[in-house]
Amino acid sequence: MRRASDGERRRLNETFQTLCRIESPSRQERACADWVTAELRSLGLEVEEDDAGARVGSNAGNLLSRISGRRDESLLLCAHLDTVPLTAAVEPVVVDGGWENANDGILGADNKSAVAILIELARRLVSNPPEVGVELVFTICEEVSLQGSREFDAGRLRSSFGYVFDHATPIGEIVLASPSHQRLVADMRGGAAHAGVRPEAGRSAIAAVARAVAQMRLGRLDEETTANVGTIEGGTAINVIPEHCRIEAEVRSVEEDKLQAALTDMIDRLEDAANASECDVDLTVERMFEGYRTRARAPHVLLAERALRACGYEPKHIASGGASDANSFNAAGFQCTNLADGSERNHQPDERISVDALEGMFEVAIALVEEAGHGV
Repeated sequence: MRRASDGERRRLNETFQTLCRIESPSRQERACADWVTAELRSLGLEVEEDDAGARVGSNAGNLLSRISGRRDESLLLCAHLDTVPLTAAVEPVVVDGGWENANDGILGADNKSAVAILIELARRLVSNPPEVGVELVFTICEEVSLQGSREFDAGRLRSSFGYVFDHATPIGEIVLASPSHQRLVADMRGGAAHAGVRPEAGRSAIAAVARAVAQMRLGRLDEETTANVGTIEGGTAINVIPEHCRIEAEVRSVEEDKLQAALTDMIDRLEDAANASECDVDLTVERMFEGYRTRARAPHVLLAERALRACGYEPKHIASGGASDANSFNAAGFQCTNLADGSERNHQPDERISVDALEGMFEVAIALVEEAGHGV
């Protein structure tokens, strides 16, 4: 059953197109935050902006707006304003039934599709008050280890549960598990020497790091655990034995013991390589975000299943290797579930979202509110 009118669907696509054109890479969300704020206020809604931006280096803060319902209960819907860095201007076009960037760069459907859906949901609910209220949160800096939502005070929320639409897989998938994330930075320090005259006097930090990385278990370690070395930098010139080399790596896992085992293995490889190469290594480990695992029969999961089925989608429970603002909310003790939004190839130049998926998630958002009105 279609809940949205043709006019609402048309307006949704127009709003999405407008949002995609607004550049908002992480820490530069001001223009997008201002647009969202102005749009919500034009509907008669109050918008609060916190000071998270000052703490994470962004020019904007997280936004919170509330739509009143006929009852005191409410649910949260959340989207993030930022995108990964742009490599080209965004010119949204519809190709073969889907939105793409006409230029060679990301579209920004991650997460502008959800932002557009929440804006148009607000427009609908303001003119037709729902049974239960809706809290809308728009976060900053999600693409940089969830920094914005980690700074959001979940104690301000009146809802008891919520949803984000932020997983680039088919609509119907419900993320019940998401990993914790550890970042590892290693600075390998050897000794410089002239590579052609006195190579024996040098101790190559790059060679030591290469030895360590070659021994690491990387990629998908099991269904719940991944490890990656993302950056390597070092050296000053081709005729100098490099005295310094830095790597940045990460480990993710839903299970804490697997996370720590993979991290320990990385550290052991680096320390062994340092000893074998007569180098020193300085290690920094940082917990970037916490994982979560949600019960399949949790009330807010069952509500999401009812909403999906009401829109013609078959629910499917999945575990993800990625994170979302749902991680931050769950870590703060607030129940939040990530629902797949039907977008494709997020963070890639060929990112797209079909018009059907964009409109389909709008239907799901409407159904979530309706189903919440029937009781959790």
